[in-house]
Amino acid sequence: MKNKGLGALIIVPVLSIIISFLIGCIIIAALGASPADAMRYLWKGAFGNVRNLGTTFSRSTPLIFTTLCACFAYRCGVFNLGGEGQFIIGSILACYIATQAPLTGIPAIILCAVAGAVGGGLWAAIAGLLKVYRGQNEMIITIMLNYVATLFMGVVYTNWLREGSVPQTMAVPDETQLPSFLGLRATIAFPIAVLTGIIIFYFLFYTSSGFQLRAVGLNMTAAKVNGFNVKRYLLVSFIVSGAIAGLGGALELLGTQLRLINGFGAGYGFDGVAMALIASLHPLAGILVAIFFAALRVGSTTMQTATGVPTSVSDIIQALVIVFTVAGMALVRLPEFKSRFTRKVRKEA
Repeated sequence: MKNKGLGALIIVPVLSIIISFLIGCIIIAALGASPADAMRYLWKGAFGNVRNLGTTFSRSTPLIFTTLCACFAYRCGVFNLGGEGQFIIGSILACYIATQAPLTGIPAIILCAVAGAVGGGLWAAIAGLLKVYRGQNEMIITIMLNYVATLFMGVVYTNWLREGSVPQTMAVPDETQLPSFLGLRATIAFPIAVLTGIIIFYFLFYTSSGFQLRAVGLNMTAAKVNGFNVKRYLLVSFIVSGAIAGLGGALELLGTQLRLINGFGAGYGFDGVAMALIASLHPLAGILVAIFFAALRVGSTTMQTATGVPTSVSDIIQALVIVFTVAGMALVRLPEFKSRFTRKVRKEA
């Protein structure tokens, strides 16, 4: 029965993707283009050669970090919608250290990464403290903190660390930039993101501390009755999830963006929440979902150039995947569905 339930969690996202692509093909045909050609160029644009593969990995890296941020928080029973703000705070600290500190090279990279993780964790801790000790709604607080972080970044690149007359910061020195990954356009931030997901998966599902965090997330009342320090676990959940996003922001700055500008980090937080839901809050599945969404975004440009199909069709497919997956997950959790599914399994047995 447990495997059957796990199968449902896998089948729902897969069916959602298939249905979304079918609807996308109908839209493409209505536009007068060939769905087969559009899908072929979509794939070619994302994975057709080494250059495109590297671009896909590079675009997926920040999405992986914000997805893991949401997965960790939700698994532990807290709703962290502030991944974007934590991502930005991590990048701000990394930018300051990379451009102002006398260090360069590997020591500077390590210091920037650590500072980014610490900054993201402390930024998330604000919402955690308010929830644990004041009973405030963490969703509202984390969303508001996203705006605070974005406005604070605006002050940084337009005033404090501004480079000349252009509203942007100085670029990260060449010695402090992340090296490429296997000669691809992606940097070593991509394998670090994947490794982070593997570590989170192992921690949550194969350690006693991870089990306790998940137990708190499943039922706080039962965990409290069994002697768990629920407040401490909730606060730790916020800090760790924020640190994951902050690390992603630091690595994105050092590897891809190289400077703070208007729009940096926009949308990554909410994208991560959506992808975490599609992945059923599983860290390893979250990595695959982030790569899938990045592939859609990278490949859509080639699709538009070759077939004339606008990139907005790719956006429609992404939105449909989210809607169908969330709706499907809600459906399979309904008591009526579970009872019918149980009766069907018993008859087959």
